[in-house]
Amino acid sequence: MNTVLKTLLALSVSALALQAHAAPYQAIVPAKSSVTFSYKQMGVAMDGRFKKFAAQVNFDPTKAEQAKANFEVDLASVDAGSSEADDEVVTKSWFNATAFPKASFVAKQIKQTAPNQYEVQGTLSIKGLTRDVKFPMKHTAQGKDGLLTGSFTMKRADYSIGEGMWAKFDVVANDIQVNFSLTTTPGK
Repeated sequence: MNTVLKTLLALSVSALALQAHAAPYQAIVPAKSSVTFSYKQMGVAMDGRFKKFAAQVNFDPTKAEQAKANFEVDLASVDAGSSEADDEVVTKSWFNATAFPKASFVAKQIKQTAPNQYEVQGTLSIKGLTRDVKFPMKHTAQGKDGLLTGSFTMKRADYSIGEGMWAKFDVVANDIQVNFSLTTTPGK
């Protein structure tokens, strides 16, 4: 195969790949998405998840700097591994889900750091307290859809999660690893 033909073939494949990402992702597919967390309780690794969350996104992987994203998690939808833990974590000492039913994340800046790799900066609000967060995110194309994955570590004390007798970190560690896997799809 001559050089010109190889170049044309490579350009055609590149153009097709770009066309697959032509429409920005504007919605998440909850059934194919997850928000999970992990932490240590008495030195033992524990895992949990949130069953209800919603997002407003406008993300084009080729124009990350123009992206917008708002994400809300229904705190009462927590699954901490047992009904006893689920009942406890929504109380005033932990999430205080009655007064603060949702946690929210608002992306302020998304920038590409490598092919399909991004750095996301934004604010995370829980229990009326807002803190800046920054984390890496990966994009994986899945036909017309895209998979956005990432994680970050938050300090529960920064959001008054675990007050009173739970304020110390001897039983439940301060570090909480938050993980997300969001299947996104173009708008209608």
